[in-house]
Amino acid sequence: MAEIPDDKQRGAAFDALAEESTAMGATGVISNPNRPPPDFSTRPDGGLTAWLQVLSCWCVVFCTFGLVNCFGVYQTYYEQVLLPSSTSSAISWIGSIQGCMLLAGGLFSGPLFDMGYFRHLVCSGLFFIVLGQFMTSLCTEFWQVFLAQGVCIGVGCALVFLPSTAVLSQYFSKRVALATGIGSSGSPIAGTVLPIVFNQLVDEIGFGWATRVIAFILLALAIVPLLFFKTRLPPSKHRRSLIDTSALTDVDFMTFVAGGFFCFMGLYIPFFYIELFTVKHGLSSASFAPYMLTIMNASSVLGRVIPGLLCDLTGTPCFVMAACAGVSCILGFGWLGIRDFAGIVVFAVLYGAFSGGVVVCQPTGIFSLTSDHSRVGTRLGMSCFVAGIAVLIGTPIGGAILGGGESEDRWNGLIGFGAVSLLIGACLTFTTGMVVLLRLRRKMRPDTV
Repeated sequence: MAEIPDDKQRGAAFDALAEESTAMGATGVISNPNRPPPDFSTRPDGGLTAWLQVLSCWCVVFCTFGLVNCFGVYQTYYEQVLLPSSTSSAISWIGSIQGCMLLAGGLFSGPLFDMGYFRHLVCSGLFFIVLGQFMTSLCTEFWQVFLAQGVCIGVGCALVFLPSTAVLSQYFSKRVALATGIGSSGSPIAGTVLPIVFNQLVDEIGFGWATRVIAFILLALAIVPLLFFKTRLPPSKHRRSLIDTSALTDVDFMTFVAGGFFCFMGLYIPFFYIELFTVKHGLSSASFAPYMLTIMNASSVLGRVIPGLLCDLTGTPCFVMAACAGVSCILGFGWLGIRDFAGIVVFAVLYGAFSGGVVVCQPTGIFSLTSDHSRVGTRLGMSCFVAGIAVLIGTPIGGAILGGGESEDRWNGLIGFGAVSLLIGACLTFTTGMVVLLRLRRKMRPDTV
């Protein structure tokens, strides 16, 4: 595989190409026919460098979405031990701020990625994540936890998450959904490993050192993207605004984004509250209850990879996302009737698998709906911003519905809120897929007559 040029080489090559294009515009002939212009348009779809980007993305997702996915174990610990005077809704704001900034921060990091600040975003983002995790280990009050775990880690996630996903579209074409799925599998693996680490260590060495051990794990993983992460295409010479105004008139894009909003508003309610549900209903021993989140995240590994394969095979990420959201909705309504240990375990396995498909299909859907690849970062940032707002308000609304968590009606209200949100999201993403499919058939019809 040919060596990918560095930033200076790319810049020099494109300056030369610009000069030659100018000459050709005047004379109709390229000034130096013996030197072909550089071609960055053909994505390699594989090779060592491309797969190192997937590995780097995996590490970043482990350190970002993985932390959000394992907040449920902190939710229970804070309610029962560290912050017993704080309400369930107030504590859930910490995880919601994390998730919101992770996604909504793409509104800023997306255009910065398009402008060529990829390495700056990666380095600063990973620094804030590790710093925030270490600072969390020193916290004893709600406002301290909110600033360290919610805001500081959230800022780091906002800077690094979207660029690490968007860069894969520069290396993969036919297998971009598979690459995205493999990269995003770092999230459920983190959600599997980190709660086990925390639960095994918190009673032996205390909250502070258990949290620091996780911080050291994140620090070690951060080395990989710092060494190997790099963009393949030169930055856009056109200054990008935070919002691509052309997307606002793109019906397909806007419908898909609306569907993502409702999906993400209800998606994380089981991740935040399944452990507390298990404890309150006495469905397992107190020592096993924390592993419900682990089971849910472990099953989500296949839920990240298989939907990615289906997206590549079918070329319809909107339909795959709608199907995963629809099944997650059905499982959510099924959660209303679960009152035994076997039922909650089966729910955790299945929900983890299908909810993972919703997450991985969201960026893949944006890739498929964006024909101009120079706008991928900006459009992905817009969609992630909307999804981040959904994550921000979703679990606190659920926490407010739940209240003290003693009434069965309140638990039913929490679960029903999440399931209905997923139902609306599934309908909107399915509608997007149908509109795109019908338009494609309409375009192909004259050729077949």
